Amino acid sequence: MHEQGLFGATAWPVWNLTPVSDGRWRRARGVVVLALFLVWPLRDAITAVVRPGAGPAQVLVAALVLLYGAVWVFAMMYGVTRPPRDRLVIIGLLFALGTGVALLRGHPADLGHLAYALTVAVWLLPARWGLLLALAVGTGELAATWALNGGVGWSDAQELISQTVTPVAVGLLVRLVIQLSRARQEIETLAAAAERARLARDLHDVLGHSLTTITAKTGLARRLLESGADPERALAELRDVERLSRQAHGEIRATVSGQRRPSLTVELLGAREALRAAGIAATLPASVDHVPAELVEPFAYVLREGVTNVIRHSGATRCEVRLGEAALEVRDNGRSPARVRPAGNGLTGLAERLCAVEGRLEAGPLPQGGYRLRASRT
Repeated sequence: MHEQGLFGATAWPVWNLTPVSDGRWRRARGVVVLALFLVWPLRDAITAVVRPGAGPAQVLVAALVLLYGAVWVFAMMYGVTRPPRDRLVIIGLLFALGTGVALLRGHPADLGHLAYALTVAVWLLPARWGLLLALAVGTGELAATWALNGGVGWSDAQELISQTVTPVAVGLLVRLVIQLSRARQEIETLAAAAERARLARDLHDVLGHSLTTITAKTGLARRLLESGADPERALAELRDVERLSRQAHGEIRATVSGQRRPSLTVELLGAREALRAAGIAATLPASVDHVPAELVEPFAYVLREGVTNVIRHSGATRCEVRLGEAALEVRDNGRSPARVRPAGNGLTGLAERLCAVEGRLEAGPLPQGGYRLRASRT
């Protein structure tokens, strides 16, 4: 149901009848349920026809009641799929048929048949229009009763008011229930999309850094073996690669389950090892104890992504990490043209994480050369 609020002036209720495997049976059940609400007027009409001495007027009333009921069932079942102009025609036809039945019978109580038309109006029209129409119908029924009886008794007024208020209340309640159901479905869809985005962002952060470090260490081990300089050191690097692979596997499992919580201290140790393996001189802070608890996790992600980008894209020989109470900077002296490009998924994910703690992300080349990635909370 697409509405601008339940009482929006242009809140035409609209939804599509989605075909399902048992769609025919569902529609049949709907028709049967709606037909049960027509027992009262149909019983009176048929009783009047079969009564001795019934004339053409009674037959005409019965025919109008049958047509009235058929149009009402159609309107309740399929009216929400029709455009506004068709809805107005259907509502007008129902009010004309209901008024015709009341005029032919000539009794004020028969104005109660307009409750069916009013139900359709509340069901198909914007809620505000339905309320205004209900007020007009209630006023018109009171005026007609006054004109026919020369006055309106308290019991007649109560009956007419209930015949007006009940369909309006029921129609609005059903529409509200449908709105809440659709809102719940939309919330579930948005929650699933948000979870997919979180998973993609976290996997990018985990795999990007882990694979970059593994690549750097594998390359270092290959160079050591090719040069024959220090086989033991090459074996040590390969052992680190094996350890990092197992660690990455565990991090992926924790990420998928939503249990992974990065540590800024661990990320500093990992950054030192990764930069060393890549042959990049590193200047890193000695402690992270002064960082507020709410910034530890986003800063850990920033450090991981920043060091990963330095190794992969910068061509730098030196990297410096500056850490304050509310700011983290990753600087390098690289001059690779690959750094001058639109922000990728990694930086976009970092900006989202920092936004959650009222922080911001800055990334770009430095005037003296090199590149800077800065996260801060103002």
